[in-house]
Amino acid sequence: MPAKSVALVTLSLRPARVGINVTAFVRPILEKPLAAADIKLVPVDVKDFNLPIFNENVAPAMVPEYAQFQHEHSRAWSAEIAKYDGYVIVIPEYNYGVAGGTKNAIDYLLNEWKGKPLTIVSYGAQGGSKASQQAKEILSGMGLRVTETRPQLAFANPTTEIGAILSEGKVSDESKAKWQGQSDEIVKLPRS
Repeated sequence: MPAKSVALVTLSLRPARVGINVTAFVRPILEKPLAAADIKLVPVDVKDFNLPIFNENVAPAMVPEYAQFQHEHSRAWSAEIAKYDGYVIVIPEYNYGVAGGTKNAIDYLLNEWKGKPLTIVSYGAQGGSKASQQAKEILSGMGLRVTETRPQLAFANPTTEIGAILSEGKVSDESKAKWQGQSDEIVKLPRS
């Protein structure tokens, strides 16, 4: 049994979402080097937690020392994230920034992952650089150790791919081939 574990977290929520495909692309690139370091990579999908817009009566900074979450969805999300030693989050860029669902999922947490290492993998028409930068500022401010290397996966032909991306969540083979060239960057992982 590996001594440590890293969560590979998909943080997109659109019905036809690319995020799950980006995570599937990134996962095999990360698994081999992590296994060699005796670290288990565990996929986590925010969609499985059905998080509404933050609806707790306590601030995440109060949990668990001074208060507890009221709702089961909050407790489940908190418990899932707390059990890992580090994180790789896969985030979309919507309208030149962090997606609302991504920010909402982040806003549910604080102490569960504070002080732990985290890598951001963003994607979008131009790679998600603005979402990546915003997420870095947010998560660093929350006390996570965000890696300087933040792979940004741009679609090969966003104008021609956009229909399949938005309606079916499909990524073209050309985009995947382009991303494969960033494998070395993706492998720079958080280590605790």
